[in-house]
Amino acid sequence: MFSRTSVLSVAALLALVFHTGCNNALNPLCGSSRPAPLIGSLAPSTMSFAQVQEGTLLIVNGSQFAPSSEVVINGKTLGATVINAQQLSVMITTSLISAPGSVKVTVHTPGGNSGDLGCSSGGDSSALLLTIN
Repeated sequence: MFSRTSVLSVAALLALVFHTGCNNALNPLCGSSRPAPLIGSLAPSTMSFAQVQEGTLLIVNGSQFAPSSEVVINGKTLGATVINAQQLSVMITTSLISAPGSVKVTVHTPGGNSGDLGCSSGGDSSALLLTIN
């Protein structure tokens, strides 16, 4: 039979785990959660519309990219090639960009399978602008 002290200890641990849901560092059940991506720069950050017409590779530099991270350009989600946890690449073509101007680039990482455990997982980066001349 369990002692009153052991039952209270388990209850306290469960309360801590589920109360600290947003703090993955304190929740031992958040091991499978994915961090939100951070975007730092684009290479190139400016390209000509002629390059877009030919198809140009865009490298997104940042951190906390996961194998499931995707590049989002002006709201359109694209399957990206994950080079490593700091770089993603995607091909820029006229199917994405139909005229010169500035487009918003973000990175989205879908949440992991730990959402029901009170863990934050995945999310969206801030935006950077890609200029098309």
